[in-house]
Amino acid sequence: MLAHVIDALCQVLLWAIFIRVILSRFSVRHDNPVVGFLNFTTEPVPSPLRRIIPGTGMFDFAPW
Repeated sequence: MLAHVIDALCQVLLWAIFIRVILSRFSVRHDNPVVGFLNFTTEPVPSPLRRIIPGTGMFDFAPW
């Protein structure tokens, strides 16, 4: 039971990160509540990776 809940939460988080990456390629306003929610919920995942993965200009490879 607990494993299914954890698996479902991981799937939701992965989809949220995927949607965030897709939306980042378009000019979506950052004050949009959906974009704000996606940024708030997914930022803890790529944030530590940004310290490890070097920056490449305008491309952010941390979510991938």
